[in-house]
Amino acid sequence: LIYSAAELKEQHAPYGMESAMAKMYASDIALEVTNDALQIHGGSGFLKGMEVERAYRDAKITTIYEGTNEIQRVVIASHLVGRLGKSSGGESRSAAKKPAPITGIRKKTIFREGDAAQQVADLVAALKKDGHDFSVGIPMDTPIPQAERVVSAGKGIGEKKNMKLVESLAKAAGAAIGSSRPVAETLKYLPLNRYVGMSGQKFTGNLYIACGISGASQHLKGIKDASTIVAINKNGNAPIFKNCDYGIVGDVAEILPLLAAALDSGEKQPAPPMVKMKRPTSPKPAPIGDRYVCSGCGYEYVPELGDEDGEIAPGTLFEQLPVEWVCPECAEAKDQFVKA
Repeated sequence: LIYSAAELKEQHAPYGMESAMAKMYASDIALEVTNDALQIHGGSGFLKGMEVERAYRDAKITTIYEGTNEIQRVVIASHLVGRLGKSSGGESRSAAKKPAPITGIRKKTIFREGDAAQQVADLVAALKKDGHDFSVGIPMDTPIPQAERVVSAGKGIGEKKNMKLVESLAKAAGAAIGSSRPVAETLKYLPLNRYVGMSGQKFTGNLYIACGISGASQHLKGIKDASTIVAINKNGNAPIFKNCDYGIVGDVAEILPLLAAALDSGEKQPAPPMVKMKRPTSPKPAPIGDRYVCSGCGYEYVPELGDEDGEIAPGTLFEQLPVEWVCPECAEAKDQFVKA
């Protein structure tokens, strides 16, 4: 239980219920075991100075501090009840709704076609089409809150020598340099005033290029107002890819030099005062079939999008959904949907 909760936290996934389960169960069992030991010792088990007496007191306090076990049960129950659909008596309990991406609705366009050079070319073309001008630039030491564009380094860049790749990309893009909190605070690759996040400097400019950043929630909250977010990471499951406009899944040691070369336009002209750009609009997929609406909560199933959380691939028609599939919002059965 403890390792499971720790793994969820490491992946920046919700872990509230799992951590409550681990704390409650471990402390309950510790108390149960020491209570049995005390019973075996009989009256002498209560004598001060006995190991079993100390062990019992140490176990008992674990059921009280850091959230009593009664509170842990409330936490667990609140998660479970929130996942229930309609009860047999017809009473409806809504499932917890899928949280929106921390950075809001993004394009989430991941370039996968061709080799790394082709992916970089497609990314640069998309950025220029959106209106980003790489013939101008700002000093690399521009304060993060004032920067129009930032190239930021995460732990995924590896050794400190790879910061040269980040600096080269920042120079080619005419951007300031930033980082995630661990890079500045733990690795000390950059000063603390360069890290971006909810507890650090907030970026509200036009272009944020995240290099080797996985996407911890506190970091994402610091860039949620960016007009365009670009993610480069070798881990295709990193949360940053669900919170970006454009992304490339690949090794930063390979991608960054290619991107720097593609953006290098020679000597940069001083950038004019920043004009906030609108976010790129997400393309609407072409309709491929009828849409169906849940009679319980109004959720609309769109075949072109599928149901990511339910492992339903985009392009799956409603008629092709498994019989056991339920509404991702309120857990209504498939037969409770009506054609829109």
